[in-house]
Amino acid sequence: MNQTLILKTAAFEKQRWTVPKPSPNPRRKAPRQLLLSRPAGGQDPRAAFGGFGFAVEGVETVLPVTGSSHEPEKTPWDGAGALPWPGWEPGGLGVGHPPCLGMAEPLSRTDRDLCFPRTAPSRCGRRQTKVEDIVQEIFNACKTNHHASQFVLHREKHFHYLKRGLRQLTEAYECLDASRPWLCYWILHSLELLDEPIPQSVASDVCQFLSRCQSPQGGFGGGPGQHPHLAPTYAAVNALCIIGTEEAFGVIDRKKLLEYLHSLKQPDGSFLMHVGGEVDVRSAYCAASVASLTNILTPALFAGTAEWIARCQNWEGGIGGVPGMEAHGGYTFCGMAALVILKKEYLLNLRSLLRWVTSRQMCFEGGFQGRCNKLVDGCYSFWQAGLLPLLHRALHARGDTALSMERWMFHQLALQEYILLCCQCPAGGLLDKPGKSRDFYHTCYCLSGLAIAQHFGSGDLHHEVVLGGPENRLQATHPVYNITPEKVARAVMHFLQQPVPSLEPVAAAN
Repeated sequence: MNQTLILKTAAFEKQRWTVPKPSPNPRRKAPRQLLLSRPAGGQDPRAAFGGFGFAVEGVETVLPVTGSSHEPEKTPWDGAGALPWPGWEPGGLGVGHPPCLGMAEPLSRTDRDLCFPRTAPSRCGRRQTKVEDIVQEIFNACKTNHHASQFVLHREKHFHYLKRGLRQLTEAYECLDASRPWLCYWILHSLELLDEPIPQSVASDVCQFLSRCQSPQGGFGGGPGQHPHLAPTYAAVNALCIIGTEEAFGVIDRKKLLEYLHSLKQPDGSFLMHVGGEVDVRSAYCAASVASLTNILTPALFAGTAEWIARCQNWEGGIGGVPGMEAHGGYTFCGMAALVILKKEYLLNLRSLLRWVTSRQMCFEGGFQGRCNKLVDGCYSFWQAGLLPLLHRALHARGDTALSMERWMFHQLALQEYILLCCQCPAGGLLDKPGKSRDFYHTCYCLSGLAIAQHFGSGDLHHEVVLGGPENRLQATHPVYNITPEKVARAVMHFLQQPVPSLEPVAAAN
């Protein structure tokens, strides 16, 4: 069978990293899933506010940013928009939540429809019903088989799936030939979340491969010899920061990268995804992320960017790709994370955003949808749930006294149940929803969302909520960059020791 190679290198140093011959048609185990268990006391999980800290100690003080960290006493959004949910007030944790949330027994779909009545018919219609039927079957199977082993993260199977993909892929991945740095990032980040060390030889091979993806004009392309693009540039920089060695950091040509970012900057503050390409919020986040990690973030580079992102927030409360577009989980994360980097979160209507994102957690499945009236998708376990730590931090900075110091503002156990019970492939890897195929993208973002749901805060405020045994625990991920906080700290400290590259007047003007 033809195979698309990511890295053409020698065999792994460690015996455990030897790629085994794949077995044909692996037998799929019967579903082992469970219905949601509810916290005692009848508290609405959406009203159980969570903590705010997420950075390694000292990192927040050294992150290069532009603008002022001081929030104005009055913003254009003050007093505007609806409260995050009925019954919520700034001084308390809300009233009028559904009493069924305190039940010890899991809820059936009928019970949940009574507790969470649908206010509008789903546009998905039959597809939504089909998904709920499949999940209901999984829940029913778990209800009759009460075994703690059902809540198991199949770490070893995921590890073997990931390490095999880092060396070779099936022909089905040929369509991602322009996304090869993404494949490196998705796999490396998944491995670091699983706390699986990367052999030195493998790490060096990845560095050499990504160096061939770097364009002479700056930035990284989707593969060797391809035109640079902000998306694979973000993936390549993240992958190199995960490796975190001098060799990895040395791959990044910071001066050329800064020139490339300036060539994409638009007069209204937005960024092109590539020269001659489209504009959307993704590009602003990718640019802010790589610039802040590598210490090339300057006021001139991001002049007007925060204000342009704020214009992308629509009447729903979420953020669209460009001003006036429908709110979407991926764009909303990118916009909010970019504003966190630029320290201008206050430009958004945070209450309206909070209401929108908490409403995206599916009351039956437990996972998140990307947009209103769409199906649940495992990847939004990060794109949506990862917003809640950022919102928590922003609301804490405003002095909101209602914030919990133990929980995020979503049902963390419900999300973990959906991922563990509905998104794991028996042969390894994670997926969108039951019935879908596994892939590295969903493996990365399902595991990232699981890490967000397991870990609250950092330092003295760190709390863990791990469903199942302690062996299910993942490493924490930084909700802004989606690599581990320690790797963020290492990269930031490394590049802070180097001056911001100076640009030629012509390059800077462009």
